[in-house]
Amino acid sequence: MRGAGSRVGVGTRFRYDGESVEVIELTATTSGNEVILKDSRGRVRRLKLRELLFTDRAEVIPEEGGPSADNVEEVASVVLGQLHDNERQAMLERAEHVREVLSGYRSGASELAREGEPRPEYAPDVPWAAKYAAKAAELGVGARSVRRWVRLFREHGEAGLAPKRRHVGGSATSADRRWVETALEVMVEHTGQSRPSRTLVIERARARVIARFGSDVVPQPSRATAFRVLADLELQHPLFRLSTKRNRDIAERPEGPYGKLRPTRPGEYLLMDTTRLDAFAFDPLTLR
Repeated sequence: MRGAGSRVGVGTRFRYDGESVEVIELTATTSGNEVILKDSRGRVRRLKLRELLFTDRAEVIPEEGGPSADNVEEVASVVLGQLHDNERQAMLERAEHVREVLSGYRSGASELAREGEPRPEYAPDVPWAAKYAAKAAELGVGARSVRRWVRLFREHGEAGLAPKRRHVGGSATSADRRWVETALEVMVEHTGQSRPSRTLVIERARARVIARFGSDVVPQPSRATAFRVLADLELQHPLFRLSTKRNRDIAERPEGPYGKLRPTRPGEYLLMDTTRLDAFAFDPLTLR
């Protein structure tokens, strides 16, 4: 039997009322299917299968671990949700090319074949090496890249073809952490000033690193790497994309939550961003 996307049978484990229980028997009765559960202390109880599957008191304990915070790969929905429109479009186009290599059809199905599909170079009887070479020549990339796309698509679907997000200061960037922190420091200083160019921020960060740590102590990133670092830092402290006024508003936000707001007198209301959000009434008798 299956419930909520998981197989339910002898050996299936649940968390019921906070305790771990295991299904040891399934029986069919005139009133419906029932399960017999045994907890860790050997106690046995009988429940209707419907109650076990649909009650809030029970939760299936999966046999295999699902996505977690320390997984190497992120959940597909998280990966796809981080993409910009142009990145998503590029990923979908690449997925079409991969499906054509695998099946001969960009849609992945013969029922949705486009005109002229399958093309001769991607016919079913063509060797895989020839398909990889044909797609590499068509896109102007190496055959190794096409093989990697196919592998990622098979393992993770379209999400495997999404561009990898870089993490500032992590292994994905070659910039020294001291240079990154100095660049962020320069960006913060320009919050209340006119918007600087990325080149200006890079040059000031270079000069400040040399003055602070000495010459040839901190490796200076290449221009391309420095621009990538600033793109990542933009997510922490907006400076280049938005208007100067908007960047100042973001920088002036409180670091923590506003907290619970309470009215202190009759007719008091709250104005935030020039929009009246709520009105409060005060009962002088009950003080509510």
